[in-house]
Amino acid sequence: MKIDLFTHFVPPAFSDFLQRYELGRMAVPRWRRIPTLVDPDAHFRLMDRFDDYVQVPSLANPPIEAYGSPGETPEIARVANDTMAELCARHRDRFPTFVANLPMNNPDAAVAEAERAVTELGAAGCLIYTNVLGAPLSAPGLFPLFAKLAELDHPLWLHPIRGPEHADYRAEQRSEHELWFTFGWPYETAVAMGRLVYSGLFDKLPGLKIITHHLGGLVPYLEGKIAIGFRQAAEGTLDENPVAREAGLERSPVDYFRMFYGDTAVNGVAKALECGLAFFGAKHCLFASDAPFDPTGGAHLIRRSMELIDSLDHATRDKIYHGNARDLIPALAQRV
Repeated sequence: MKIDLFTHFVPPAFSDFLQRYELGRMAVPRWRRIPTLVDPDAHFRLMDRFDDYVQVPSLANPPIEAYGSPGETPEIARVANDTMAELCARHRDRFPTFVANLPMNNPDAAVAEAERAVTELGAAGCLIYTNVLGAPLSAPGLFPLFAKLAELDHPLWLHPIRGPEHADYRAEQRSEHELWFTFGWPYETAVAMGRLVYSGLFDKLPGLKIITHHLGGLVPYLEGKIAIGFRQAAEGTLDENPVAREAGLERSPVDYFRMFYGDTAVNGVAKALECGLAFFGAKHCLFASDAPFDPTGGAHLIRRSMELIDSLDHATRDKIYHGNARDLIPALAQRV
């Protein structure tokens, strides 16, 4: 069984609901340019091209908090999760469970919706983005959400978010040539992970499970930069990072970064998967394609992801395709 853990779909009922919001009216036409993102029949035809294959769907960006005020987004999240749960209930053989959405600009409502989605709707866990409307995930007001997911023993999915308004240079107003996406998203992922590490999150919640999209962004490739910090060269030793000490971390920074999970959505690049596997280890890597975001409507990403995993040894392949997912997500262990 191949369980695709980071793939995207937008239920038609949620698309219709969103059109009452300004941002929704902009997002929905863009989504509809990719039929496999919004049309169940087109999406299922895509899935039928691959044997023994299921998905755990999550919504496409933008995040729920971008659609409205803190007073509006709890309802938007509820509708998103209810429509996704209904879709999964009708097509359990294809979507055994789903990733819930949260109104992150309303932290109290986010905690309540996380609990409802997991305990009442059977969600696999919850989706968060690398920042909350420009604020870091390490903000103290968000800690109760991480504590709730640790208590529920369900993972968080971490998706990068960054737009062209993040200029490449201070002298400019906007990013050019989609560099905000090509390089900005891996950077966003790494920075979000770093802020959570240095906040002491994993010392406080050692059982917390966070799945990072695109195999941890820049993190696996920059292990050496994580291991030896800027100030460490002049003020520390090989075994002592002054920034980590001042943050009160109980272990070396690299150890905490390895506590995250990474998915295999690396656009089919073998060396990227090799590097991520070497950093996270096979037990912390999970199959994901990021479909349907390619010019073929997702087929290319799914196929290339499978080709990379199929090239690995049998034991590693089984862990990545289904073993780790079943261990990590209670709903999958029961349904797949």
